[in-house]
Amino acid sequence: MRPRSAILLVLFLSGCGSSAGKPLSAVDGYVAALRASDFSRAYDFMSERYRRDHSRAEFVKRMQESPREVKETVTRLSSGGRRVELSAKFLYDDLRDELPLLVEDGQWRIASDPLDFYPQDTPAHALRSFVRAVELKRWEVVLRFVPDKWRKDMTTEKVREQFEGADNEDARQMMRLLAANLDNPIETQGDEARMPYGERFEVKFVREDGVWKIADPD
Repeated sequence: MRPRSAILLVLFLSGCGSSAGKPLSAVDGYVAALRASDFSRAYDFMSERYRRDHSRAEFVKRMQESPREVKETVTRLSSGGRRVELSAKFLYDDLRDELPLLVEDGQWRIASDPLDFYPQDTPAHALRSFVRAVELKRWEVVLRFVPDKWRKDMTTEKVREQFEGADNEDARQMMRLLAANLDNPIETQGDEARMPYGERFEVKFVREDGVWKIADPD
């Protein structure tokens, strides 16, 4: 069973002065490895999540094929006026929702809009919002996730029937599978995205007017 809440700390590097030693030592070690063309050692500084998706051989090959980009990366990461900004994500509930936090004047503060209960700014947020709206039976909210080409033919009653109709066990099973696979990787290309889940299903997303919608949940 997944924990219902957790804190995930994320460190961001940006450009002004500070002396946060440990994060910068990781950056400086990475830079030193790149400068020495020791790309295998540079790979060791990458996160576990990154290493799951990218092999050492793939990383080294990409670096060897991009000498100008490597040199530019070294220059940018070695420039003066650096600082480390601390931020965090609070992960909570069964949908693994995220509450972003940041440090201001030495105090942790909430960095999201508390009134945005159904964000659609990323495919992952849109999927969680879609599942939440269905679970709460907010059919008027579910309509927000319908792409424009189908929106004119949909009503809240039609949406409700899709998920609550007597013969719609398939839709209910789909929602159970989606809720269980919310942490799956999502591949994004431009205004489209996709997320395989289960043994043979795939969610397709489309971005319209700056927000992500569910083009095809199964």
